[in-house]
Amino acid sequence: MSQTKRKAVVVFSGGQDSTTCLLYAVQQYDEVHAITFDYGQRHALEIEVAKQIAVDLNLAAHKVLDVGLLNELAVSALTRDSIPVSNELQENGLPNTFVPGRNILFLTLAAIYAYQVGAETVITGVCETDFSGYPDCRDEFVKALNKACVLGMGKNIRFDTPLMWLNKAETWALADKIGRLEYVRQKTLTCYNGIIGDGCGECPSCKLRAKGLQDYRQAPNAVMAALNSKLN
Repeated sequence: MSQTKRKAVVVFSGGQDSTTCLLYAVQQYDEVHAITFDYGQRHALEIEVAKQIAVDLNLAAHKVLDVGLLNELAVSALTRDSIPVSNELQENGLPNTFVPGRNILFLTLAAIYAYQVGAETVITGVCETDFSGYPDCRDEFVKALNKACVLGMGKNIRFDTPLMWLNKAETWALADKIGRLEYVRQKTLTCYNGIIGDGCGECPSCKLRAKGLQDYRQAPNAVMAALNSKLN
């Protein structure tokens, strides 16, 4: 009697974190689906990057969903080219790159997709350790929404956040542990100004990414040990 395939859906932007999660999922599950959202984001090139990575990894499926409605409702530096990305926090204490409701929508739609394809897990690369001030990247939020989706759909779909308690250096270490650090470095798009790889070096996302890589390279053994302790 054959065993049931273990399936996962990865919320996939084409950036460092979600690509690391995708590589992690490919190692852990028999069948991996990726779902990417087109919401008219500032760095729209990330969708093309995500498509190429999905082909490289030979995924079971890669779905790109048009959620342009989010762009109409959520005014942010990531949804309006006319708003420059700022390193300063707004009056509400949040970065101007915060897109209100984004992860609420993305995780809910990913859960619906998981329901349809029979996946047991939705994987997302949100992180509370280096979460850039986004309230929808917190563990408390993800757990609350997971419970709501399970109740609302009557199916036990689990939200998995492998990066939740990792700092950026440890995220690089995880990519290295999987054996794909250089792939993640060269092929992903994290830069708010739409530059693949190491990016522009000036936007908040690039600075966080670069510092994490530098920290990992300065103390690889210590960072890898810290990663392994968190994974265990």
